[in-house]
Formats: sequence, C-alpha cells, structure tokens
Amino acid sequence: MTYPAIGKKLGAGEMVILDGAIGTEILRRNVTWADHQLASRPEFVRGIHEDYIRAGADVISTNSFQLCRRALYNHFRDEAHRRQIGAADLDQRADKLLAASVRLAIESRERAASGRPVAVAAAITTLEWCFRPDLAPAPQQAKREYREIFQVVKDAGADLVLLETLNSISEACAALEVAKSLGLPCWTSFVCDERGRLFTGETMAEMVAALEPLGVDAILLNCAPPGDINAGLKELLAQAHVATGAYPHIGRFDPPEWMFTDEYPPARYLQVATSWKQMGARILGGCCGTTPDHIAALGDLRQ
Repeated sequence: MTYPAIGKKLGAGEMVILDGAIGTEILRRNVTWADHQLASRPEFVRGIHEDYIRAGADVISTNSFQLCRRALYNHFRDEAHRRQIGAADLDQRADKLLAASVRLAIESRERAASGRPVAVAAAITTLEWCFRPDLAPAPQQAKREYREIFQVVKDAGADLVLLETLNSISEACAALEVAKSLGLPCWTSFVCDERGRLFTGETMAEMVAALEPLGVDAILLNCAPPGDINAGLKELLAQAHVATGAYPHIGRFDPPEWMFTDEYPPARYLQVATSWKQMGARILGGCCGTTPDHIAALGDLRQ
C-alpha cells in the first residue's frame, strides 16, 4: 500500500506530481485506442506508465477512462438488442479490462520506480459522458454501479481512486461515499468552465461543502484548458481545507479523438503550473494532450 507515503507528502505541504495523459499519448504514438490496448498491446500501455514514472510522477493513473459496463452497453438499443448482436464477452469485459488496467500500472511501477514510492490511482470518470451532467443516473443507481467498479479496482490492488472529469456534485458524492465505504482513499477532480463553475452551474463553495464532510482526500480540477482551470482554482483554493491540485488538458477535442497543438510546450506548461503552486495547489499533473516531457518539466516545482 503506497498511498500513505503520498498522504504524508501532502500533509507536509510538499508537491505531489501526477502523471499525464494516457489515451491521447496512445494516439500520439500512432496507435488506436481500441480496447484501451489493455488486452491487445499491454506492453504498450506499460511503456507509457513507465515513461511517466521515469519522468518523476508520484502517482500514475490507470488507463481506464470510461471503462465500465454502462459505457459498453450504451452502444445498443437495449439489453435484448445487445444480446442479439453484441459480442459474447461483453458482460465480463469491463471488469476484466479494469483489473488489467490496475495490474499493468502495478507492473510498470515494479519495473521503473526503483524503490521510489509511486501510487497507482484507479482513474474512474462519470458513468455517462463526462461533459454532460444532464445524462447522469440517479444517485442510488450510480452508487450501485460505482460499487461494482471500485470493488474490481480495489481487488486488483489500486492504492486510491481518482474520480476524474466529474461534472456534478450529486454524482461525485455518490461515488465518493462508495469509495470511502470500501476503505479506498479518494481524490475527486472536476471539470470547470471559464467562470470557475461546474458544468451544472454549481460553485466551488457548494462542491467543497458537500465533499469535505464525506472524507474526500483531495480535490482537483482537470480536463479544461489552463485558463478555465485558473479561474476554478482561485475559487477552489478559497474554500478547500484538503489538498488541492490541477491537471488541465492542452490542445482541442476533435471527436472522437484529440487534436494536438503547440500552444503549451513543456516550458510554458511549467510556467502555468508554477503559478498554481504559488497559489497553493499541491498536486499537479496533466490531462489530454500532455506528455512525459510535460510531467518531467514539473520536476522543477519540487525545488
């Protein structure tokens, strides 16, 4: 169990560096993201994790974005349609791939960390599309589905849950309650808009007031451009009593994949991250479009 070493760093006010993007890094390396490459090319996923560890990441996140039973089932009209035309292993596929995502991250740590404490965070997002809070299931249904997901990653050996790209307080609370009931440390990370609010219109103050009593271990912002993250972080830091941080995306979303741009090379990314550290953020990393070079640049923040 590696998380206590990370928690100790945060408790002492030290920097903790999160890794960068995995899905877009797979695309950047000219490989399709089919099945997250967890089954077909596991060595490829391990290689990306290892690159982030060698770049200095204290926490690596699993390659499991939107990897859940609901995401697979949503491709079909209903259950009958899925059973009629769907692949025979769909009922088990999400659990198998989730477990594999944790296992590959652990294997990467064993190969690349050289004894340095590196925590494996099970990266889990919203049950429906992360930019659409209007699609979220009711809290009790969400709890049932999150319990299934979190039990799988706990059994596979994840050190913590990283609930990322969240878009509403309600779903965040449902998932957080389940994680804590299973004894898993839990970081929550939200998307914010240019006003520094959640996509529901809810404020950082409302979010913090709801999550902190439930025992959240850290609150972050992610998957928004640096300018939006800056607006949200100002509001978050004014309210939060737990560790805070940020990992923005760089580039543009070009459905169904990602458009890489040169707006934020590592040197400029470091400048932005430095300002967030000066504001009080203690967990910094990268989301879509970032690379091991961006994470390596963040090493300057330890000084």
